Amino acid sequence: MAKIARLLKPNLKANFFLFGPRQVGKTTLIKELFKDENTYSYNLLKLNDFTRLQNNPELLIEDIKARNKKITHIVIDEVQKLPKILNLVHYAIEELENPPVFILTGSSARKLKNGQANLLGGRALNYHLAPFTHIELLKAQEQKITLFSLKKSLEFGTLPQIYLTQDTNLAKSSLESYVDIYLKEEIKSEALVRNLGTFVEFLRFAAEENGNTLNFAKISQDIGVSASTVKEYFHILEDTLIAFFLLPYSRTIRKKIVKSPKFYFFDTGVQRTLAKQLNQELIPKTKDYGKCFEHFIIKEFIHLSKYLNRDLEFSFYRTESGAEVDLIITTATKEIYAIEIKASENPRKQELGGLGSFQEVCPEAKLCCISLAPHQYNLDDIKIYPWQEFFQEIFNTNNLLC
Repeated sequence: MAKIARLLKPNLKANFFLFGPRQVGKTTLIKELFKDENTYSYNLLKLNDFTRLQNNPELLIEDIKARNKKITHIVIDEVQKLPKILNLVHYAIEELENPPVFILTGSSARKLKNGQANLLGGRALNYHLAPFTHIELLKAQEQKITLFSLKKSLEFGTLPQIYLTQDTNLAKSSLESYVDIYLKEEIKSEALVRNLGTFVEFLRFAAEENGNTLNFAKISQDIGVSASTVKEYFHILEDTLIAFFLLPYSRTIRKKIVKSPKFYFFDTGVQRTLAKQLNQELIPKTKDYGKCFEHFIIKEFIHLSKYLNRDLEFSFYRTESGAEVDLIITTATKEIYAIEIKASENPRKQELGGLGSFQEVCPEAKLCCISLAPHQYNLDDIKIYPWQEFFQEIFNTNNLLC
């Protein structure tokens, strides 16, 4: 199996949290970064480790004091399973002589937040790991293995184990198992909802609404729960790192914009599984293909921005009259890119009317269309980009691939 170098480069001398959904490669990354002979690990998904520390948390301090001098780092996997252990991590950092460096991984921040867990008050950095990005897969191709496939990324997502399998049926069954594990281990075992059946029904609706402006009242009517419960369900998806909000553009403007956010799952394969679309082949030039391409592009921007420490703000634009721009990027230097995303080799000017609407309220914005076009060209004041070339412009990805 090809080795995929990740773009996330944590500070190895600092304590840090590493958050990310299950199976994005957190444990694999930690093993690659830290040598076994210098690291002691606790995996709270393992019954022995969990019960030992649950019954007697002070054993962590005893283990640290008794550790071999070569042990410089302590890894605690899935720390949200035992939030109280963070009090002892805090104690070790502050009170022990020559404390180890702590690496604390988790697939959910919700239990830590709700339980008012000790998040170490600035004594630990925060990192997030996502599924493979297209840059990581392209970089791996220097091994002369063709790894990146847009079609595969759209249909099955880029969770490492699932993406790297060559067996389509195995990929499908793995995605279905992934959703089942999420429900059992993140939702049911942590008692995040009272009625798991209703939440399962909600997941289907949420997946079908992926990329749409959310109408909480309508979804509440469809599944028979209150709008406040629907909002809470969406926040559960956000806190368990399964999805993220994209907020409306908020600059003071003359036209009234829609205030409801959009919502995207962290992976196209997981979204298609939840929406019961996994057995439907994505066919270019169809509406479903276009929506999935938009989803893919937006999540790539979100993930790469975090990895590369770019101070970018993301939003979307939509007026009550229906004028819309898929993505607005505001850079640290206040440059504004207004971006339409089209899964077409030849986007037409009449498809890009939302950009003109946005230009009326933000004349300095750079108007762009990310597409499947084979080369760059201009449609009046709109620049049409092949999608990979736009990432090169924003993130200087050519240097990343060296």
